[in-house]
Amino acid sequence: MSARILLVEDDPLITGTLTELLADEGYAVDAVRTQRDAAELLGGAAASPYQLVLLDVSLAEGSGFAVCALAKQTHPDLPVIFLTASDDEVSTVTGLTMGADDYIAKPFRPRELLARIQAAIRRSRPMRSRLLRLGAITIDPDSAHVERDGTEIALSALEYRLLLLFARHPGKLITREAMRDALWDEAGAYIEENTLSVYIRRLRNKIEDDPASPQIIETVRGLGYRARA
Repeated sequence: MSARILLVEDDPLITGTLTELLADEGYAVDAVRTQRDAAELLGGAAASPYQLVLLDVSLAEGSGFAVCALAKQTHPDLPVIFLTASDDEVSTVTGLTMGADDYIAKPFRPRELLARIQAAIRRSRPMRSRLLRLGAITIDPDSAHVERDGTEIALSALEYRLLLLFARHPGKLITREAMRDALWDEAGAYIEENTLSVYIRRLRNKIEDDPASPQIIETVRGLGYRARA
């Protein structure tokens, strides 16, 4: 799906030029001329329908600064690029102080404008999820949060580290020795053979539908364990 851009510009010539330029690059453009029209498009939805706002500082009706303030208030992650006169340093500084992500001076160079738009949209995209999954189990390594079908699972520190070890190596055999070494490094204390068996059993009791017939963490007899990919 192409990115959608809200263009707020009251000069018909510039609007036409920008709309054509952006459309040629695959962007969908909604062009409006006034602060009021921009506010109607920005303020009505919980999630912004736009990936960027391209905004003239000077509008015949209203203020570009007011549009920027509304955009950042309703959709804080929505990037805003100001179009400013080449000698209007005050407006540029004011816009950036208000939270605008970038500015470009008129008359603008088309390729530079496109590059700045692409960079702003790219920066605004959320980071790729780092969530790990084992069957119905979801692990967030950033917060150490574990849940099953939306319900949080409380794990001890060693149980969590054990689960994380499996989640990071799905489908691979992990020997008991390798598991003890990994947990020893993390916990700072040696993990005995019997202690490891206890933690495996406790973990299965918390994450398996039927701990007696585990489907997430399988036993590979005589070798170790394997998490189903």
